[in-house]
Amino acid sequence: MRLQQFLARAGIASRRKAEDLIRSGRVSINNQVVGIGAVVQTGDIVRLDGERVRMPQKNVVIALHKPKGYTTTHEDEHAEKLVYELVPKHPGLHSVGRLDKDTEGLLLLTNDGQLTQLLTHPRNQVRKLYRAWCKRGRVSKEACQQLVQGVMLGDGLARALEAQPVKDGIKLVLAEGRKREVRRMLGKVGHPVERLVRLAVGPIELGDLEAGTWRYLTPEEIKLLYTNAGLPRLSKPAQAQRQKPATAISRATSPSKRSESQPKPEAKSPQASVRAKKSAVESSSERLSTRKRQGTTQRGPNRRPNTRTRRADKT
Repeated sequence: MRLQQFLARAGIASRRKAEDLIRSGRVSINNQVVGIGAVVQTGDIVRLDGERVRMPQKNVVIALHKPKGYTTTHEDEHAEKLVYELVPKHPGLHSVGRLDKDTEGLLLLTNDGQLTQLLTHPRNQVRKLYRAWCKRGRVSKEACQQLVQGVMLGDGLARALEAQPVKDGIKLVLAEGRKREVRRMLGKVGHPVERLVRLAVGPIELGDLEAGTWRYLTPEEIKLLYTNAGLPRLSKPAQAQRQKPATAISRATSPSKRSESQPKPEAKSPQASVRAKKSAVESSSERLSTRKRQGTTQRGPNRRPNTRTRRADKT
């Protein structure tokens, strides 16, 4: 596999950030610094800043109820508390997207780089449900409609897939992951956020998890995540026989398409068919004998007379 894909699956960084690491000359294969496009084969030793990078032996996915005040990063000089202090240590463990310091709720962490790529890629449109409490209380229906239609932010147009007014605020669904996007969108429509909680990521819900607690996802839940993130499904088996579409001619001559006013031909019995054939033979015989009796009188106007017969008569 390609080097950036290897680093992503090892949980080092996303593919895009892995490419930045490669370009900066921090990654080597078998003690040789390589560039973009390098391929990792079985038995190769990959190092980042001199430390060996290994693929995780077992993939895990953790659901964490992130409390307010925790930063979603591995290293931050100014961060007082990190989310990784709340969960067990696993090689290559990283967050699937981010929640800002003041936002609470469901945060997924995993060492499965492929799953992270699927869940965070904009193409897959993974839905995320948020509940916001606003300073001005319940968000109006007009503002909800405006959020669905889209509001212009500093980094482009932002839209909510769904927006529903609730007590003291709003529930809304997004499929993007821009920095502080929900807060900026609600501020744009005149409803500054007082508290923000993420309730679900795809099919995984926060549920009854208390703030600061976590749990491992089951294999069934991980499979649901893959499916929700666009894992290719098996195509439906082709039909054994496909009927060809009727052509214009076949449709016009088909018995089922006959006009009701057009009479259907009557079926003939075998005896009637025999009688008809016999009558036709007799008529043909009569016409032939009549011509023989009439002789030359029935010949056509352009037909020459039989001179041989006349010569014989003279002799």
